Amino acid sequence: MNDVSTELLSLLELDPLELNLFRGIGTGGETSTRIFGGHVIAQALAAAYHTVDNRMCHSLHAYFVRPGDPAMPVVYHVDRTRDGGSFTTRRIVAIQNGKQILTMSASFHIQEDGWHHQHDMPDVQGPTGLLERAELRASVAHQLNEKNRNDFLRQRPIEIREVAPRDFFDPAPEGDVNHMWFRMPAAKGADMAMQHCLLAYASDLNLLGSSLRPHGLTWFKKDVMSASLDHAMWFHAPVQFENWYLYTMDSPFSGGARGFNRGSVYAQDGTLVASVAQEGLIRKYVPRD
Repeated sequence: MNDVSTELLSLLELDPLELNLFRGIGTGGETSTRIFGGHVIAQALAAAYHTVDNRMCHSLHAYFVRPGDPAMPVVYHVDRTRDGGSFTTRRIVAIQNGKQILTMSASFHIQEDGWHHQHDMPDVQGPTGLLERAELRASVAHQLNEKNRNDFLRQRPIEIREVAPRDFFDPAPEGDVNHMWFRMPAAKGADMAMQHCLLAYASDLNLLGSSLRPHGLTWFKKDVMSASLDHAMWFHAPVQFENWYLYTMDSPFSGGARGFNRGSVYAQDGTLVASVAQEGLIRKYVPRD
């Protein structure tokens, strides 16, 4: 079992400090320089779940206010906005050093039957035979200096296999539509709330890159400044994240130093389990004097 996958599960088990107040750790995950956005979203959702009984999250809407420091714990305050007959609403604020780093609203719903339709899953190659993210990174890590190479090769909790991976450092311009498979085998046996938190964590992976693709850019290029600004997610069906899921992403628009991105998450049987939307900063980097 992946050690950092096990660590992620423990990081989503928040410490209760007081009524509606919880503490999480920001270390581990995708990068050592700042807290990964999906990490804060997942912990904020975990905090909200601590205040909700017998209802599952159906949507969340988050704003990234400041970058998080992975060396410091994060405190999550949950406002119990409303407990209704069918829906429960929560507002969550993530705080570091007395300042907000994320605000999020989440809505929870009782289980109900209703009319159903969905878009079909795209017909793409399955995960079998595709290279894992760690293998792809290992094959090109020699192009980086030692400091950046260590972070580039760090162990990560989510297994990713891109259907058509691009050059990490100097990709050609291409279409915004892209697909990847992802999973976390350590999720096996986790309850549905934790499954939602894990998928929320993973939903921030590669999504912003969709708006960089048409311009031949990646966040590894020194002249690109990028950051997630907001993140919205809707859960449609149960998740068992130890299994493979297809993440289909696109970017309908970029402009004004922002890129808009969408994602759809499908189980291997074609069930649409979640939808995602995110806007991010994509600005030309200008060094300060």
